[in-house]
Amino acid sequence: MFDNGELRLILLHLVAEQPRHGYDLIRAIEELSGGAYAPSPGVVYPTLTLLSDMGQLTEQAGDGSRKAFAITDTGKAQLTEHATAVKALLERLGAAADLRERTDATPVRRAMHNLKSVLMDKLADRSDKEMVLKAVALLDEAAQKIERL
Repeated sequence: MFDNGELRLILLHLVAEQPRHGYDLIRAIEELSGGAYAPSPGVVYPTLTLLSDMGQLTEQAGDGSRKAFAITDTGKAQLTEHATAVKALLERLGAAADLRERTDATPVRRAMHNLKSVLMDKLADRSDKEMVLKAVALLDEAAQKIERL
């Protein structure tokens, strides 16, 4: 969903709205995307640590063992400098939410999972180059047919 550095901007934006801890930030991003995307804790927490090390966030006492983060003046300056990018990122999350709302992706996700399982099983033996080329041709054909729908 995000390229290098974009998650940092979204996290800064959300913390600028109100101090939050990592789990709150994950849920906020998930809400902004309409459930289409939720970053993993393994990405969010190291990014929060980086932003803190860069002086853009500061840790606050939180609920129990959770650390809340607040934005610093340096973080606010970063948001101001990249306001256009933040706006575009929020629009991207909104577009993902709109798409998810317009379509019920459950059958598509099931079919994609099934395709992935079959491919992993069939392509385990990569020495059969002819079979790999046939599988690639089928995938390309399916993509073209879906594109023409």
